[in-house]
Order: sequence, then C-alpha cells, then structure tokens
Amino acid sequence: MSASDWWKGAVTYQVYPRSFQDSNGDGIGDIQGITRRLPYIADLGVDAIWLSPVFTSPMLDMGYDVSDYTDIDPTFGTLADFAQLIEKAHELGLKVIVDQVLSHCSDQHPFFRESRADRTNPKADWFVWADPKPDGSPPSNWLSVFGGSAWAWDARRKQYYLHNFLTQQPDFNFHNPDVQDWHLANMRFWLERGVDGVRLDTVNYFFHDPLLRDNPPDHREKTTAEANPYGMQYHLYDKNRPENLAWIERIRALLDAFPNRTSVGEMGESHHAIQMMGEYTAPGRLHQCYSFEMMGYDYTPEFFRSRIKDFFDGAPDGWPMWAFSNHDVPRHATRWAKDGITQDALAKQAAALILSFEGSICLWQAEELGQTDTTLSFDELTDPQGIAFWPEPVGRDNTRTPMVWDSIPNGGFTTAKPWLPVKAPQLARNVAGQDQDPDSVLNFYRQMLRFRREMLALRSGKTRFLDLPDPVLGFMRGDGMACLFNLSPAPVIVKIAGLTDLIGPSLDANLAGETLTLGPNGVAFAITSGPL
Repeated sequence: MSASDWWKGAVTYQVYPRSFQDSNGDGIGDIQGITRRLPYIADLGVDAIWLSPVFTSPMLDMGYDVSDYTDIDPTFGTLADFAQLIEKAHELGLKVIVDQVLSHCSDQHPFFRESRADRTNPKADWFVWADPKPDGSPPSNWLSVFGGSAWAWDARRKQYYLHNFLTQQPDFNFHNPDVQDWHLANMRFWLERGVDGVRLDTVNYFFHDPLLRDNPPDHREKTTAEANPYGMQYHLYDKNRPENLAWIERIRALLDAFPNRTSVGEMGESHHAIQMMGEYTAPGRLHQCYSFEMMGYDYTPEFFRSRIKDFFDGAPDGWPMWAFSNHDVPRHATRWAKDGITQDALAKQAAALILSFEGSICLWQAEELGQTDTTLSFDELTDPQGIAFWPEPVGRDNTRTPMVWDSIPNGGFTTAKPWLPVKAPQLARNVAGQDQDPDSVLNFYRQMLRFRREMLALRSGKTRFLDLPDPVLGFMRGDGMACLFNLSPAPVIVKIAGLTDLIGPSLDANLAGETLTLGPNGVAFAITSGPL
C-alpha cells in the first residue's frame, strides 16, 4: 500500500483507556499506562490503535459526554502525556486514531450552559431547541437510545432540547454552519498534534429533521414490546438524514489537507447499515465505516457471506471496517460460545475468520486472549444504559472490565480497587499466562496477524464466495488463495477440486486429494491451482 492508503486492509486495535493500564494507582486506566503497554500492541502485529475518548468530561457516559474538545481529562493525564503516547506509538510503527464525539456534548460544556440561558444569546441556536406541543408534551415522538423521550424540558428557555442519548448529552444543531466550522477546528487541533485519524462516533446522528416529524413504527413485525423501546421505531427523522453526507464531505476535505490521515465512521443503525456504510464511504466521504452488523448472535455461513457480499456489491468504491466486538456489545467469545467446541477453539477460529475478510479490521482489546464478558451484579454497574434496562438487555460494563496482564490480584491492571472488577474467569485469561504458550489464543492472533501482513491477497485481494454446504464458509481471496471455515463444533468433510497445499495457521484441517476434512471449528488456508 502507498503511504496514503496505509489504512486500507489495515488492522486497528481498540483501546478503552479506563480499562487498559493504570499507572498511578487510582483504579482507572490512563494515558501513561497505555504508553507503557504500546510495545505489547506493536508485538501483536496490528497497524493502528483507536483510543476511546480521553477528553475532558464529567464521565457520565465514560467520556462520550465531552465538556472540552481540546484538552485531556485529568483522569487520563495531560496533553504532554498524550504527546508522549503519539511519539512512542510512531516509534513503534503504530498509527493513532482518536475518538471524535461530535453529535452531542456534555451539558457541562460552556456552550450549552450559554445556550440554555435564554433564546437570544450567541449560542442560542447551537443546540436543538423546540417549543412544546400545545398540551405541553415533547415536540415529537423521538426516543433516546438510553430510554425515555429524546426531549428534555428546560425551564430557563421554556423549551425542550434534543438528546439522543443521556439527558446530560444535548445534541448540537448541525443545521447551523457555525457548529460545523467549530467542530472542524476541534479536529484540526488533534490532527496538528500528530494523530493519524479520527473515529467518528454515531456518524449517522448529526442532522435531524427540521420539521420534527414523528418517526413511524418499525416496519418489521414485532410480537412483543422490547426492553428498550428505541428499537420499536423506524428512525427516519431523528437520524440518517441526507444532510449528513455533505457534512461528512467537509470532514473528508479537512483530512485530505493532512498527509496520510484516515477516518472511520460508526454506523449506529439496525435497518440498512450495510447500505449506509457504502453510502458514507463513497469517494470524497469517509475512508472507512463500520456497523454492528457482525456483532450479533448469528454465526452461520450465510450471515457472514451476505454482509460482505452485500457491501461490495452495493458499494464497489466504498470500504468497510469489520469488527466482531467493541466496547458497546457483549464479547463474541461469550455471544458465540454455543458454536465452539471449546472457548479457545472458537476464539481462534473467530480470529482466523475476521482477519481473512476483505476490508479493514478492528480488534477489541483482550479479544486476543479469548476474553469473555464479566458477570456483574446490579450494584457493580456504572453504565447508565445497563442500569436503565437492567437486567436485559445487558449493559456495556460486562465487556469493559480491565485488561488482564497477569494472574496477580486485579490482573496487573492496578494496585488499587479497579473501577470495574476483575473476576476469576477473566483473571484466568491473562497475557503472561498465554505469552509463552505456543498453543494459546494470544499466539494464534500473533500468527494470524503476521499471516495477514505477509499475504497480499488477505489485505487487498478481491473476495469470491464458494458454493459449499453448511456449516462450511468458503471464499477465495484473489485468484490463488482459498479460506475455508467449519462454523460448527462437529467435524465436516467437503469435496473441493483445485486445492493444492494447506498454508499458514490452518487449524484442525487435513487435505487428501479433493477431500478436505475440517475438525470442530476447523480452519483451512489453501493454495489453489487456479480459480475454484
């Protein structure tokens, strides 16, 4: 790849700063702790790290409620600490991508405090304000992702303001060009400090319908009410607005003014996510985009085949980023446990699977250990979403528990009480315990990441799916490499003409002529005599 295309086919490792490494003994991870552990990440063989927010915040939504866009929260350190992290990462050959939470901020941000004071101040229309209906009710039926109405009453202005998430996270009014200009300046601040890219939170939420029309019900039939009624609406008017695309093009123009930078959008949508990923990564827009499409409970060949095929068929000029887990969903080792003969076998196959996909890849910290979700009691929760919808859907704390570096108390994450507990099942899966074990999940990830780097077909080869019976998923990358996976905990035998040799980190696979035997959760990478 050229220097400007380094991101295309690259692998990014998501770091959740609160949970990676505590350097000062307060029970919360920080930037100095991340810097200390950068050699571990570089040794894995990834290309970049993505840092979840480290900016000044009241931390009601763990940093996704920003009160100062151009400073580091004291919980995590200082701007000087951040500069050292950038320098060390670049020394190790790692790119750094930072989270940008632009659609909303904290209600403690000075601009929102000014905006809510009255209807005539200079920031009066920087947020989304609306009068009540004649009966005093909110101006539309829009719902918050975190429960209840997306509208909060403010007695000072005698108006409602929009918040797609927490009441304390008011939405910016992107119909105001001054808001756009200001956010571009905030991003420029970090680009000038050497970050290599931006991850755009809730990238399809920026604009709202100015007519404040009600969302219709979800057109998909629902027989019972959902624990979170947000999913019962078809979100036509509170997000996914066509105006988003012109704003995305302004962000891309800013990034293009800095050499070798990239952008990643988070597509928070359940209806047309694959299609929208393509729209948002069309030429002149985002470099790459990911959604939650592969973060569910389906583990079948048709599921993976349809997502990848639908993207590239619909957006041949777009570019996806695929992920199986992140800080918002249960870990895939937990979600797909029933599909693995053992936890390790499933974790290794998942690594081989995602690292074979066409597109860019994002790994969630500790998935390289085969880490599972932590079972938490209600009194251990910190996540407002988890608290609001207890006991289901499960909140996000379960996946955010600290990184486990060794088997000592708290996993070597901190010398104090950690902000979330490290429990025995998670403690058993630690870096030190897996580091020297050649058969560990950690070392399999290292092998797969090295294999992806070495095989040009895995980074840039086109994908063509093979017609194989379930539970086998098979596809070609480029013209001469086949990738085959038994997505079940039982052995399978398939007949495939044209495979010549198994290569790389194949797992429980045997090739005899045209007969390929794949053990439970088996993986085969094979050279072919030509297109299959």
